Amino acid sequence: MPWNRQRLRSNNEWLLLELLRTGGGSSRAQLARDTGLSKPTVSAALAELERAGLVRTAGRVAPERGRTAVLYEVDPTAGHVLGVDVGRARLRVAVADLAGTVLVRRDVANRGRSADAVADAVVEAARGATEEAGLSPADVVHAVIGTPGVWDEQRRGVRYATSLPGWGRPGLFDRIGAGLGTTVSVANDANLAALGEYTLGAGRGSRMFAYLLVGTGLGLGVVKDGELLVGAHGGLGEIGLVPLPGRPGEPVVTIEQEAAADAVVRAALDFGLDAGSGPARRVTAARVFERARAGDGAALKAVRQEAERLAYAVAVLSAVLDPDLVVLGGGLGTSADLLLEPLEQALHRLAPMRPTLAPSLLGEEAVLLGAVATALETARPEVFERRTAGLG
Repeated sequence: MPWNRQRLRSNNEWLLLELLRTGGGSSRAQLARDTGLSKPTVSAALAELERAGLVRTAGRVAPERGRTAVLYEVDPTAGHVLGVDVGRARLRVAVADLAGTVLVRRDVANRGRSADAVADAVVEAARGATEEAGLSPADVVHAVIGTPGVWDEQRRGVRYATSLPGWGRPGLFDRIGAGLGTTVSVANDANLAALGEYTLGAGRGSRMFAYLLVGTGLGLGVVKDGELLVGAHGGLGEIGLVPLPGRPGEPVVTIEQEAAADAVVRAALDFGLDAGSGPARRVTAARVFERARAGDGAALKAVRQEAERLAYAVAVLSAVLDPDLVVLGGGLGTSADLLLEPLEQALHRLAPMRPTLAPSLLGEEAVLLGAVATALETARPEVFERRTAGLG
């Protein structure tokens, strides 16, 4: 049955390709031992993979006994991906090869005054990075865009992206995809950060790991036994929407409104922080933390209040999810040196369930690296199917 023989051969080639990707360069004899396939089967499969441009020779090795063996490795230039991190203040873009090596990275200010302008800025930054890497748009197999909010496939838009006005309008990401000339997936930024941190950072080895992204918004990504949890409608982790306790009749105030970057600035100014000669709106959360490190009393009070707000968020997620580790990330997460101690103290007062708290090891790269890793999951099998179609 030709179809069955073709499928078996394809499965063998994919098995060898993945083994080379995860284990590094290897000889035909070693691959035969590792897979249980016969040496002729391995040789034939490697020849097809090399012909398809998916593997290449990586030199030779001379064992203590026997003949010199040719080493094979995955050819990382067989395809490329884009990772994009869209924030209210910054746009970050990375171009990577199939090995996950970042070839070009761009970090630009988000000066878009409308959702369309932001979408166009994403395309401009991504196309510029692609060109800088010496690639054409056709060389990019897949792009993943990290954004605040929850992707709605039916609407083809995001929901709950409160930090980016107008960003939820349907059609924006189709506009980006058309501009990039490749397929595009959209994912919540905190979820991507959690995947990046679990794979490459502080979350490695954790059974139930939560990444708390604190920046212009507040988000949460949860990874259990290596799998991202998203909920029934993709909204798991939108902890910023949880209301804070208040009095009856008062307007509802959410955790995000009281714990994101703007709230830190408001609190510092309310406590008497000197805004300097410029307008108060030029004060940033980063500046508040800088002043706190210098011992400014108003800034220190704002930091302590921020820790109290975050402790409430951690108490809520601990009661619901019981994670063994919570990593503090995002723009404000880079100031974990100031936040973690008062946060732990506040959490001790608030909740009986207290997970381990840790700073992000990836910093502001977490979303971008998570986007690249997610894009590779789609791109690798797609490149394999494209390049092996019609061979044999």
